[in-house]
Amino acid sequence: MTERQSTADDGVTLFVNAAQTVTCAGPARARRGGEMQDAGVQVGVGVCVQGDRIVEVADDAALRRRFPNAAEIDCDGGVLAPGFVDSHTHTVFGRARYEEHELRATGVPYLEIARRGGGIHASVRDLRTRSDDDLFARAVPRLQALAAGGVTTVEIKSGYGLTVHDELRTLRVIGRLAAAGPLNIVPTCLGAHEVPLEYRERPDGRAAWIDCLTNELYPAVAAERLARFADVFCEPGVFTVPETRRLLSAARHHGMELKLHADELHDGGAAALAAEMGATSADHLAAISLEGIAALAASSTVATLLPATMLFLGTGRQAPARAMIEAGAAIAVATDLNPGTSPLQSFPLVLTLAVSQLRLSASEAWIAATVNGAAALGLAGTTGQLREGFRADIAVHATDDFRALPYWFGERLCRMAWAGGRACHPSR
Repeated sequence: MTERQSTADDGVTLFVNAAQTVTCAGPARARRGGEMQDAGVQVGVGVCVQGDRIVEVADDAALRRRFPNAAEIDCDGGVLAPGFVDSHTHTVFGRARYEEHELRATGVPYLEIARRGGGIHASVRDLRTRSDDDLFARAVPRLQALAAGGVTTVEIKSGYGLTVHDELRTLRVIGRLAAAGPLNIVPTCLGAHEVPLEYRERPDGRAAWIDCLTNELYPAVAAERLARFADVFCEPGVFTVPETRRLLSAARHHGMELKLHADELHDGGAAALAAEMGATSADHLAAISLEGIAALAASSTVATLLPATMLFLGTGRQAPARAMIEAGAAIAVATDLNPGTSPLQSFPLVLTLAVSQLRLSASEAWIAATVNGAAALGLAGTTGQLREGFRADIAVHATDDFRALPYWFGERLCRMAWAGGRACHPSR
């Protein structure tokens, strides 16, 4: 890849000489049904960027005529595309949880590991011992790894603190990561990730922790504007539907938009609750019911599927993506990067799993990873497409066919990526 410097300081850059350009152009909203089959793949088309925005998408010759003094990025016969949107991660954590991987191999299920004090609780104990600087330093290379796969927008959840103090400082670390750039980072408060063990030991523990979240944590998060979203793990054995409704209602009262960990391991009616409450997304959904699918299809809530999680857990099942698409639900995909159930830092592998495990076409997988991922974060009007006026979130991949990314699983084909017009890969 080469760059021809402009003879005029006009701040305009052209991305040209791509074998294919995946524009994902279309409505600035989540795509559904047959709409997901059109990734807007074009030949001979380039992109003009000025500052942090896309100015024009047109054929290379037309762009060069209109901007004769622009700098050029030579895509060198690669695929020019929107940056991926990783709309569900838990990037801020301490140590890995290697021992749980082996326990699951012997047949110990996830919820049993959690009952023994492992799972989320293991990461909670670990995070509480670490400094903010340590958490920040550990998260940076994880974000760099995501950027190396073409990711330009990342949602990051709290949820491994489970005290008001530790949840707030986790969200402040996420804020530091966002300020450090260049990735576009969306913060989510997941104080309702679990009931802390110290509360579980009290007769009134569950109610007391919910009171703490609604009366202490959420107001503090709102006062500092630390999170755009609030998320709740709505699952039998974690938070019930009535508890989740109360938590989400309180979060909305304090100005946060809504997300749910929904119907991951058992159908508990969480997907229907997400639709009922107008949540921006309902995530996981491997155990969703037909009623839950119908509820999502009739709503604006995006179904964010996390195929790497179910693969890593060894459950032998995945979310029913084809049934969801056929019903009319909007589908996104994400890594679920976390230390226990999806230690995945390579977004292209999610595309592979979307095709091989969820049975999506390559076009559907690309839409799920860009436009619909943006919609799952309320960003469909600004990112996820190569389109005039959108953020300059752009990646160039070393292949001449967009289908190669899900096909060559495990390969890192991304040559370079830009988030808001700033280079984020190769990392500096």
